Amino acid sequence: MPDWSLVSLSVLFGLTARWAVSLNSYSGAGKAPMFGDYEAQRHWQEVTYNLPVEEWYFNTSDNNLLYWGLDYPPLTAYHSLLCAHIAQLINPDWISLHTSRGYESISHKLYMRATVVAADLIVYIPAVLLYSLYFSEGSSKKKVSTMLCMLLYPGLILIDYGHFHVCFPQHWNTYNCVSLGFALWGVLGLALGWDLCGSLAFCLALNYKQMELYHALPFFCYLLGKCTRKGLTGKGLTHLLKIAGTVAASFVLCWLPFLADPAQALQVLRRLFPVDRGLFEDKVANTWCSLSVLVKVKNLLLPQTQLKLSFAATLLAVLPSCIKLFVHPSVRGFKLALVTCSLGFFLFSFQVHEKSILLAALPVCLLISEIPFISTWFLQVTTFSMLPLLLKDGLLLPYIVTSLAFLLISITLLSALEQTSEEDLKLKQLFTRRRKHMPRFNAPLLAKSGYVLSVLCMAVLSFLSAALSPPARLPDLFPVAISLFSYVHFVGFLIYFNTIHLTEISSKKTQKKTS
Repeated sequence: MPDWSLVSLSVLFGLTARWAVSLNSYSGAGKAPMFGDYEAQRHWQEVTYNLPVEEWYFNTSDNNLLYWGLDYPPLTAYHSLLCAHIAQLINPDWISLHTSRGYESISHKLYMRATVVAADLIVYIPAVLLYSLYFSEGSSKKKVSTMLCMLLYPGLILIDYGHFHVCFPQHWNTYNCVSLGFALWGVLGLALGWDLCGSLAFCLALNYKQMELYHALPFFCYLLGKCTRKGLTGKGLTHLLKIAGTVAASFVLCWLPFLADPAQALQVLRRLFPVDRGLFEDKVANTWCSLSVLVKVKNLLLPQTQLKLSFAATLLAVLPSCIKLFVHPSVRGFKLALVTCSLGFFLFSFQVHEKSILLAALPVCLLISEIPFISTWFLQVTTFSMLPLLLKDGLLLPYIVTSLAFLLISITLLSALEQTSEEDLKLKQLFTRRRKHMPRFNAPLLAKSGYVLSVLCMAVLSFLSAALSPPARLPDLFPVAISLFSYVHFVGFLIYFNTIHLTEISSKKTQKKTS
């Protein structure tokens, strides 16, 4: 049994870190006329509270979509409405129609950040506790250490509590803890064998943020593969129909106010997937942005061709892992497929924002007790890849402190740097087969050397980005360097996680767990 005093202290430590980061600056503070991303979330509360549902996603005299127009699924809108009702009880000026635009006060900032903490406490943190204490590997001490590492992952803390709200053109606002928390509850449901509950939880995640599509294929392939193994003419078919009914009912309930009029539903979909925004915008560590350093894909290909190319590339990147998961459905394979698919989407899909890497970070957090060295390395790189955004928001100090704290805890409590053997890296089977061709290959030495070099490069690039001004003729020198550096790592991690998933031999014990 876990030591509940340590569990409580860990949760308190995680909450303290979150609140401390929230005391820093945030995106768009005091910057008229749009007032940045903080205003986006406040404005959504204003719109959902004061306007009828049928006007939430339409451009009207009271709802200018060019001013932080709502472009997230209905569940996000309902959450904004709930927060707005509470805000109305505290101070109606916070959400008054039109006159509240750009509203900033100490009390309102306190309220807005309190809503993020509340969402974390209700959705994300309980899921982390349950997963860490009952589904992660190792002793009770290691389980608590895993929980602490997940709670102190810098990327999520810095975005939800530092950057706070993110611009609507990139499809990623705050309350990431809600969508990621629902997705984690979905993983827990499937791990427990409660497939209907897991499907419901993931539907809630998808209806909160459309970017949860990054995780959709592993859920689909795992459940379909499980039903297929049971037989699609008997129990498997019945189970599949139950899952399909749960998914359909979940979507109908979430979209009910918009289903009466097809024009309403179509308008919501247009707001959720605005393909006219182009292949990419900011400097992001994915294939298309990195490739543009040498080849200007956006200038060479038509927008529709770019869309088709990104779709094909994404499908090819995620297909091997999805096929393996369908043929051999297992909880471990499911977690690995979540990593490979979300990373594949990040690297190759259309209109990716740098914060979308959080969608790949969540399933890697689930593997941190099993593969601590690679997981710690990956999570560090994900935080580093968002450095240009964090510097823009004045979050250099929180970035340094949270990154060092996470690294220290991973090294001391999970012994991340000590677990670099072929067995620890889950590559023993692969290297055993090829040992005669590579007799002097030293995986632990190569892994540690690569990690030390990587950390040194991240430290140097962080210092240069924060301390120096780029040359006038190369104003994006440091953001581009960071994105290229991170991109090389992400490609390597994609190959690694695909390798361990595709070469893993499914045991009979694992197969029984899916029955």
